[in-house]
Parts: sequence; C-alpha cells; structure tokens
Amino acid sequence: MSSHQFELAQNPTDAISAVKFAPNSPDRLLVSSWDRHVYLYKTKGEPGGELIRKYEHRAPVLDVCFGKDDNEAFSCGLDQDVRRIDLETGEQTVLSSHDAGVRNVIYSPEHNILISGSWDSSLHIHNLENSTAVPATIPLPSKPFSLSLTATKLVVAMASRAVNIYDLTSLATMIGQSATTTPPNIVEVEPWQRRESSMKYMTRAVACMPNDAGYASSSIEGRVAVEWFDPSPESQARKYAFKCHRNSVEGQDIVYPVNALAFHPIHGTFASGGGDGVVALWDGVAKRRIRQYQKFPASVSCISFSSDGRYMAVGVSPGFEDGKEDLSDGVVKVFIRELADNEAAGRKQK
Repeated sequence: MSSHQFELAQNPTDAISAVKFAPNSPDRLLVSSWDRHVYLYKTKGEPGGELIRKYEHRAPVLDVCFGKDDNEAFSCGLDQDVRRIDLETGEQTVLSSHDAGVRNVIYSPEHNILISGSWDSSLHIHNLENSTAVPATIPLPSKPFSLSLTATKLVVAMASRAVNIYDLTSLATMIGQSATTTPPNIVEVEPWQRRESSMKYMTRAVACMPNDAGYASSSIEGRVAVEWFDPSPESQARKYAFKCHRNSVEGQDIVYPVNALAFHPIHGTFASGGGDGVVALWDGVAKRRIRQYQKFPASVSCISFSSDGRYMAVGVSPGFEDGKEDLSDGVVKVFIRELADNEAAGRKQK
C-alpha cells in the first residue's frame, strides 16, 4: 500500500484544539475547535471526507475524546464544563463544572472513568458506572497542561515542570469508595510517582507508549523527552531528551514549540508536530528519526493515529510563532494521511 494524503473538505473556522479517531472505526474522526464546535467526520468516501455533524458549545472547545464506543464522546473547554455528547442524537449532558477553563478530557475504557484536567489546578474523575455520583475532585500542585493514559497509568504534565503519575486501578477503586451525591467530593490522592520534567522549559504535550512502558513529553523549546515508568535505576538511566523542530536561518537557530505528540498503536513509534509546521516520526527506542514530512501550511496543533495504525490525522492552525498578533486569518485545516506499509515502523520491524 502506498501513502496518500488529503485535507478534509469542510474544516473548522477557527483554531483546531484536538483531533481524535474513534476506537473501532478508522474512518471516524472527532475535531474540536475554538469556533465553539465539535465536528464529526467520516474520512473515507467523498473527496475530502464527509462532515457528518456539528455539535455547538457555549465557548471554545479545548479537547474532545471518544467514550465507550464510536457514538459516545466527551468534550471540555472555556465554558468550564465537561460534557457527554451522544453523537447520534446530538444530546449534550454536563457531567461536571470546573472553576476555570478545562484543558483536557480523557477516557479510560479499562476502568470506565473519564478524567478532566482544568486550569483551576484540579482533576475531576467521573465514575461513568454511577450516573448519580458527584465526580471526585483531585487537587493538583499546579495547572495541568496535558493528560495521557495507558491501561494502568495516568500521566499529568503540569506547570512548574511537574509531572504526576497515578495508578489507574487504585484511582478507580478510591473513586468508587468515595462516591457521594453531595458536592464537593474532594479526594486527596497520593500519586504513584512524582517527577520533574527532564526539560528546562514549559511542557506542551505528553503521550503514553501503547505498551504501557513509559511516555514522551515535549516542551515549548523544541525538545522531546522519553522516559520509562519503571522506577529502577537501570530503567531511569535510559531516559533521554533530544532537540527537534528547529531551523537554522542565516546562522541563527530558530526554535519552535513541540505542540503535539502521538504514539503509533501498532509499531510503538511516535509522531511529533511543531510550530514550524513539520510532523516527524521517531523511533524512541532506537533514538532515531524515521522520517520527516513535507511542511504543512501552518503550525501543527494536534496529531492522532487511527486504532489500526493506517491513518494519521494532523490539525494545523495559525500559531503565535508565525509572528502575527491576529491569528484569525490563518490557515485552519485537518489533513488525513494514509500510511504506507511499515511507514511508521521502527528499525527492528522493517
């Protein structure tokens, strides 16, 4: 199979905050936008895919994810609410409200819990088995910037270069035990591990390895770090960080933020997307770049791989690194790339 790339025909009208493929359908894609909408696309079929439906919100939407199946979604944003969306009927239900904008929402199928991270420096843990329970609020030491999880771990990357890693099983158990119908349900939870980012500058994104072994994180200063969960000295000695998304212009190093990270679900390699409009594929174990794609027309804001690993969605939007104060007239597009066989394979698999 050869690679093939196209852009969606009906794009959002303002900056794209997230792109997420469905857990079971490799051609079903959710896109959230600052234009106050969540978009549902079928990426196959018509030229440029097909916009199935739009779901309007009260304020810019900062994140979206699928739930237990391809017809359930969750969203969050500047209206401070965490919502469930029935993608078939369009019905929206507010599950909880934070005290500030909500940056991330993420679903754990293994534990049927939904986790939201807000700039009010808290997590809300929603027990979806119990619709009457008030979500548990876990205080954080600082604002969360990015969340990612595996079957057993939740990684929370925050301001002040702090990283908390939670054990999901004990988290889900504790939430079940603390279930109450009376707010506020504040639960003090000790993380499984507390870490400090390997990078000197603010964390922009975090993404967990599909094999549950560790995670990658990126910074505003053109670097990516790769780390392992295993706390043994041998495993911790393997962690490293590297420079990327940089250009040399007339002898001067221009450094861009690394806005997006996503692991390939089959090969375990990962993609990074930067303010330079570039997406690169990396083999984190072999410590090498596999390939770098042709530059996109604007800053890369988000990346997602389909569950079968055949497709990569790339959201591009104008970024402040373009040197513009007004970002309203820039390019806003979603690109879908159909990957060739072994295009994302690491060294061992080729």
